[in-house]
Amino acid sequence: MKIRIAIQKSGRLNEDSLKLLKDCGISVDNGKDQLKASSRNFPMEVFYLRNGDIPQYLRDGVVDIAIIGENVLIEKGEDIAVVEKLGFSKCKVSLAMPKPVKYDSVKDLEGKRIATSYPNTVRNYLEEKGVKADLHIINGSVEIAPNIGLADAICDIVSSGSTLFKNNLKEVEVMLKSEAVLAVSPRISDERTAILRKMQFRIKSVLQARQSKYVLMNAPNDKLEAILNLLPGMRSPTVLPLAEEGWSSVHTVINKDEFWEVIDELKQAGAEGLLVCPIEKMVL
Repeated sequence: MKIRIAIQKSGRLNEDSLKLLKDCGISVDNGKDQLKASSRNFPMEVFYLRNGDIPQYLRDGVVDIAIIGENVLIEKGEDIAVVEKLGFSKCKVSLAMPKPVKYDSVKDLEGKRIATSYPNTVRNYLEEKGVKADLHIINGSVEIAPNIGLADAICDIVSSGSTLFKNNLKEVEVMLKSEAVLAVSPRISDERTAILRKMQFRIKSVLQARQSKYVLMNAPNDKLEAILNLLPGMRSPTVLPLAEEGWSSVHTVINKDEFWEVIDELKQAGAEGLLVCPIEKMVL
């Protein structure tokens, strides 16, 4: 019995998904242009599919789980359950208009033509705002639509914003924020659910490690209490005596989002010789 996972056929999400599997200790034997591959050390088959097709494969039970953009599920698979947010491939789904056009609020989109590959997302968003617009569904690059007179505005994925800039567009509304998620088929069997639980345990360990840094430092004993009060470790920091009398070695884990702020405070409190190490896995 193997669990069947779908990932994007190509692109950044494909690369990030395979890296996550690798960090989870799952080796996938895939060749160039291969659409299906197996893991040699975990009960898993990998299906390489078009992102937009994955929700239907999940719905039909052709695959059991998938690593997919949250935005795609919102557009095509709101009935599909998400069991884990994965923290990578982050983006926004936004509305954009030509830079010279004056824009004050979403009401300015009333009656406008909007080109998009996300009609359900746009329609639901505008309905909530009480705005009616004419949607033009385009599969592919929508940024050119205002420049050729096809639309007054667009809705598309925005990562860095460079594509909008190159096409003389400006972001006017952020409809939702998205990241890669682990989605599960409503038809998954009990046997494959058990495999999913093992996989989730590995994923949580990897994601927790990615969010953390292991920090070692030397602390004078007369300042040790003040330094320990600054540390947000998993439970409590490890404190060991140094060979030099009056000094201790302190070991702790710091969340990467708080890292530089905490490091500055530790130095001001008297910590010296700080050593920062990445964490490969963190099993809680």
